[in-house]
Amino acid sequence: MSFSDLIYPFEWIVAWILYGWHTLFTTLGIPSASGVAWTLSIVGLVVVMRAAMIPLFVRQIHASRRMQLIQPEMQKIQAKYKDKKDPDSRQAMTQETMDLYKRTGTNPFSSCLPILLQSPFFFGLFRVLNGLKKISDGTTDPIGPISRKLAGEAEASTFFGAQLSDRFIGANSLTVQIVTVVLIIAMSASTFTTQRQLMMKNMPASALDNPFAKQQKMLLYLMPIFFAISGVNFPIGVLLYWLTTNVWSMCQQFYVIRNMPAPGSQAEKAMQERRRKKGKPVEEFTVKGLDKPTDEAEAPKPSGQRVQPSRNKKKKGAAAKPATKATAKPATAPSATTDPKPQTDN
Repeated sequence: MSFSDLIYPFEWIVAWILYGWHTLFTTLGIPSASGVAWTLSIVGLVVVMRAAMIPLFVRQIHASRRMQLIQPEMQKIQAKYKDKKDPDSRQAMTQETMDLYKRTGTNPFSSCLPILLQSPFFFGLFRVLNGLKKISDGTTDPIGPISRKLAGEAEASTFFGAQLSDRFIGANSLTVQIVTVVLIIAMSASTFTTQRQLMMKNMPASALDNPFAKQQKMLLYLMPIFFAISGVNFPIGVLLYWLTTNVWSMCQQFYVIRNMPAPGSQAEKAMQERRRKKGKPVEEFTVKGLDKPTDEAEAPKPSGQRVQPSRNKKKKGAAAKPATKATAKPATAPSATTDPKPQTDN
């Protein structure tokens, strides 16, 4: 099975979503062949996709917060096997790490799910926009409801004077290149703002020193370069989709940092302060599975310390009783009540 066969179902879904929004906007009076209708349809595609992934995004938030809380335990495991390079130690380290994930209900791959699920639709939109010209001239078959007539309208529609299917590479006009560069700069700025906001406000100080945080900081400055290299190869319609989803992510991230901050972060302190001023209870995010091993590890200690002295006391008491009787006899020997008994036995 080729890549085209794998991606075709996503092309079909993208085509239907674009068609649905386009029909809505034309019903509202926007001309069918105008760039406004098709641009808003691409924005509508982002809204549908990101709204459908909100449950996954919520799971991503909880997974991220759990990952922050279990970092001390992760560091203990790493320190435990730091100088052990043999296969058995490596396997034991992996096993303990997986047990920690299972016990705390943490999935390190949850943060990647929204991106992974969105990628096929991104490529689906790319192929739809890239194939509009071939559909309009009859070279290829229509995709879903995108007929030859609609494909021709979408192909001819413009965004600030540049067609939605145009790209920087191979562009015939300066307008296309300017629009592409502006979109790439806007994409880079929105991504930079989102990531910087995440690192500065929604990460505890202890998490800023680990390798994962350093990688994020590196990506913070590498993403604009990535956008510049890859963006020149994408149609303007795809860049619009990319920019819209970046803006969605930035707004969504702002809401999360304000209302569901990471434990120990600056944003959490600010949220708790706001709740105190409003007289609301301060709630802290905890991981139940993380508390369990601590309680179990400490439970035997107090019980052992309590039981052991009681057993020692019993033993000492048992040994002390004969000594008490033995010392009592000499003390009472001169009395009249204790001496006659041995005499009668003789």
